[in-house]
Amino acid sequence: MSVFTPGRRFQPPFMPFKRVPFKKRVLAKIEIAIKGPLFGCRMCGNCLLQETAFICPMECPKGLRNGPCGGSTPEKCYVDESRPCIWYKIYERSFQLGREALLLEVLPPLDWNKTGTDAWSDVFIQAKNIGVTNIISGLTKREAGSASNTLDSIFRPVRQPDWWQGDSLYHAPKYTQPVSELERRLKAGKFVVAAEIAPPASMNTDKLNQNIEMLKPYVTSLNFTDSPSAIPRMSSWACSKFALDLGADPVMQIAARDRTRVGLQSEVMGAAALGVRNMLCLTGDSMVLGPAPHGRMDIVDLDGIQMLWILRRMRDEGKYLDGREIKTPPQYFLGAAASPFASNMKFQALREEKKVNAGAQFFQTNVVLDAEALNEWLNEISKRNILNKVYIMIGITPLKSYKTAAYMNSKIPGVFVPEKILKRMEIAKEKGNEQEEGVQITLELIEKIKVKQGVHGIHLMAVGWEEVVPRIVKEAGLEKRETL
Repeated sequence: MSVFTPGRRFQPPFMPFKRVPFKKRVLAKIEIAIKGPLFGCRMCGNCLLQETAFICPMECPKGLRNGPCGGSTPEKCYVDESRPCIWYKIYERSFQLGREALLLEVLPPLDWNKTGTDAWSDVFIQAKNIGVTNIISGLTKREAGSASNTLDSIFRPVRQPDWWQGDSLYHAPKYTQPVSELERRLKAGKFVVAAEIAPPASMNTDKLNQNIEMLKPYVTSLNFTDSPSAIPRMSSWACSKFALDLGADPVMQIAARDRTRVGLQSEVMGAAALGVRNMLCLTGDSMVLGPAPHGRMDIVDLDGIQMLWILRRMRDEGKYLDGREIKTPPQYFLGAAASPFASNMKFQALREEKKVNAGAQFFQTNVVLDAEALNEWLNEISKRNILNKVYIMIGITPLKSYKTAAYMNSKIPGVFVPEKILKRMEIAKEKGNEQEEGVQITLELIEKIKVKQGVHGIHLMAVGWEEVVPRIVKEAGLEKRETL
């Protein structure tokens, strides 16, 4: 265990995809010899150590470069339980050192043409462009911020290439008129209800269409999951198209787990052309949760924040990632997942701010079953000054059984079920009325949540129990009373 990183001392380095010059091969050997033992360096080709409190983010089994996933915990990584959550450690050290503001910068995905090669060459080239005299002058000046600005002038162009141009600023949408029914009602100040429908596991869409017809009079929008728990089902965009044909407003979920940067951009263009106007960007559950044989679990091409950054620029700047102009840019309302109970709420709030800066206009949270504890997360969000920049919809799952509640509490990353609710469901099991107790718990939660400042709606996730949603909406007094 290194004194420099709480992760593993040695990691398998990425291998270059091409023959590189002798000088660069020598530099790469020297770099891995030094940074390998100190930081667990994997030779990603774009070192981020300065931004991540000198803990290498490539120790994350998912390869996430912009913060923890929704399954982050203080104890361990849920993908590989033999190691800590490296991003929890990065946040912990950054806050201790007062360097947490650096974590807001939206960092680029890997340039796979550089992986396995040294990162020092680009630094040397940039330093040469600035000039040794200018660097020495900047580092030795007594003016406040001169040294840090000089170092930033060297390292920033290296870590933020022209094709990315990430920053830590908020980027407001460039359009003004709502593009979907969900956005229209949120902007009108309505307390909205979204509901989740599980896509079918076969090509038979009878049940899917029945659920859409059943729920659309009661909710503003319908979410279609994107193979949660890494279990294949019908694609979210296909289900979204069925919803559009039936007059519903879909929210298309997109899991980064299954996307390359090329696939993401082409899929979003196609979905937008079909009329899908709500996109929810997720990093996605690891393959470790799915059935064997498992796909790659050590790296994702993009994370959820990078997806937001790419899609926002496609919409507002009319640019593909490679810089090509989009003559008719897509239009959509961008969303992201939030996970209030995944780890330290102060860390999660910073993560949420980064998502908003990257392009998130609405949040749908992970399952919330503790309305009181939610206040702490909302307070931390408020401190980040983003409550006026994002619409928040709280995720609620009607508990169907005690077994479901216990499983969620112990097995689902980022979900916390209070002991008092577990006890209620256990007693209900003994009495034989688990489903009714689950409905009552849901109604009580909605009553407490809908009055909280900063909350704009709820997201009902009654997976496999969609028929209960109309009853919950009616008894909670949340029926749509008018069209806008």
